[in-house]
Amino acid sequence: MSISTPIDAIEMVDAAPRARWLAVIVDFSRRRPLGAIGAVVVVLMLLVAVSATVISPYDPLTVDFSAMLAPPSAAHWLGTDAYGRDVLSRIIYGSQTALIVGFGAALFGASAGAVLGVGSAYFGGRVDLVLQRIMDIFISFPLIILALAMVAILGNTLPNLITAITIPMIPRCALVIRSSALSVREMPYVDAARAAGFSHARIILRHMLPNVMAPYLIMLTAFLGQAILLEASLSFLGLGVQEPTAAWGLMLSGAAVEFAETAPWMGIFPGLAISLAVFAFNLFGDSLRDALDPKLRTL
Repeated sequence: MSISTPIDAIEMVDAAPRARWLAVIVDFSRRRPLGAIGAVVVVLMLLVAVSATVISPYDPLTVDFSAMLAPPSAAHWLGTDAYGRDVLSRIIYGSQTALIVGFGAALFGASAGAVLGVGSAYFGGRVDLVLQRIMDIFISFPLIILALAMVAILGNTLPNLITAITIPMIPRCALVIRSSALSVREMPYVDAARAAGFSHARIILRHMLPNVMAPYLIMLTAFLGQAILLEASLSFLGLGVQEPTAAWGLMLSGAAVEFAETAPWMGIFPGLAISLAVFAFNLFGDSLRDALDPKLRTL
């Protein structure tokens, strides 16, 4: 009869969370294969962005006039642009720009929207009325129009670009979170927290916000794809990041009409990168919504 040692017990405790997470991942992949594919693409995109300096075959800023508009070949797998810069290297480094802007704008937008939405639902009354009318004003503008206006006001540096994309996302997330927080506000534990004399900030942050994490995560993943698309759109219009920074939208702008026939690879490959990234985030976000929403769960 074998006797378990304390070390064996510790190893069993450490292995339990790993096994639980593995079971969740396997179940998610089995029930929602499209979402799993989207998650794999997102993870690969993150790995490419993190290891860009290692896997990139060329410096994305290096100009080689002897290789201008070179078609895809063994030397340049995806060809070169009008300045002789390697398209593959610029796409790899462009993933960094896309993810920095995407994650920054989505995280700040969803977080600020969650706080405003929960606060609006908690206080109610005049506070709720004023906040909702302000949100309605912002929502009346399309995302791209409001982002263009913000960039024109703030300037087109990278922090300003993140801010410009964040602001249109805040009211959309606030409305979704508010609808969930209205039901949470009526829960007995919130009434108990009020009766115990807890501050408004403590009730909102410790008792209400954790209970709206499911819609928060759904909005966060949905905003990621929108933020990447908005960044590419603004860069394409010349209001995003500027040359010589590697950005997918900026690469599309460089592949203007005059190169559509002579060097189509300049626009095809950045366009595919944008489409794949947005599609992957949308697939993962939709599947995450189905998994977290009790009304949409399958038995």
